[in-house]
Amino acid sequence: MKKSVNDFYKMKREKQQVAWITAYDYPTASFAEQAGMDMILVGDSLGMVVLGYKGTIPVTMEDCISHCQAVRRGAPNTWVIGDLPFGSYQLSDQQAVESAVRFLKEADVDCIKLEGGVRVRSRIKAIAEAGILVMGHIGLTPQSSGVLGGFKAQGRDVGSARGVIEDALAVEEAGAFSILVEAVPPNLTKFLTEKLSIPVYSIGAGPADGQLIISGDMLGKFQAFTPKFVKKYANVAEVETNAFREYVREVREGLFPTADHVYNALDSDEDFAKLFQEYK
Repeated sequence: MKKSVNDFYKMKREKQQVAWITAYDYPTASFAEQAGMDMILVGDSLGMVVLGYKGTIPVTMEDCISHCQAVRRGAPNTWVIGDLPFGSYQLSDQQAVESAVRFLKEADVDCIKLEGGVRVRSRIKAIAEAGILVMGHIGLTPQSSGVLGGFKAQGRDVGSARGVIEDALAVEEAGAFSILVEAVPPNLTKFLTEKLSIPVYSIGAGPADGQLIISGDMLGKFQAFTPKFVKKYANVAEVETNAFREYVREVREGLFPTADHVYNALDSDEDFAKLFQEYK
């Protein structure tokens, strides 16, 4: 049974951990639902993990909505989050609301996520007032990694930690139902988890009300780099590569296909011989 926003509030109160991943396609979403995943984020990280971009900036609304639709088909009973891509909410509060509405109407997501704290406070407020659940995202925000000087951990000194706290307070005050904190020290995450009344989730930020990890990282499918905070639970890339290598070898050596992999004729060889003779 799909969880509701009230379930996530209750889990925070009762200190029950929320487990969720990013997923971008029907099979992965289906497997995640079978495994009992609490939430699935269709993140703009699909730009790197699925589409082969160097970062998230090129990802479009159409990309995100299409992948959200696939995930929803694969996980009809799991809470799904749509990630607003770069350029879909930066211009105005109105643009942010319109983009969020598209996600709900076209992709059947349960809420949307957007990056930033103080600087997007009015965007969060506008979306929330439109009756749409919003998840904030602070700390390392990939869409603004250029401003941050790259994909670097945040809040590691008192000055920058103050900025993360101010962002978190702004997100909560604006009406977000939860917040994702990325790549900050565990002591800062612990403070925010205890300070905020809304659920605080972590990706590479230590213990919180729940944990997010990118499926391509945990499964060993994304090979360009592996963040420090990732634990690999499988090496799918190795399995797939070895399977492809074995297939190539068997095709070239005439070992595939065998009689087990063909559809046999229903009529006799003699009947087919007559047919072939007609065309000689």
